[in-house]
Amino acid sequence: MSTAAEKIKANAERLRQKPSASSVASAEGDALPVEPAAPPAIRSQPVVRQKTVRRTVDLSPTAHRGLDGWQRAAADHLGLARVTGQDVLAALVDRLLADSELSDQIVQNIAERRS
Repeated sequence: MSTAAEKIKANAERLRQKPSASSVASAEGDALPVEPAAPPAIRSQPVVRQKTVRRTVDLSPTAHRGLDGWQRAAADHLGLARVTGQDVLAALVDRLLADSELSDQIVQNIAERRS
């Protein structure tokens, strides 16, 4: 696998070798017809993200205060200065994806809220 710097160098070299439309001209000064670019090749494997993805959530003021209180209590229990909302949501998502019973409960809760 190549590094990002190698990819940048290879791309720069490829662009240097590609003739530009203004440099392609006949002896009389008329521009030669430029063929349309071929569509990009379809990747055989999906691109996997390397960076984390940010999600946001809107909470009611009551839920927000409740979560703040829970975070303070969890920080005290763990002996930490604080537990962030990021910590809580990341742990909840991990559990949701790993626990099929919890997943079923969440689906049921969503259905009840929407009906």
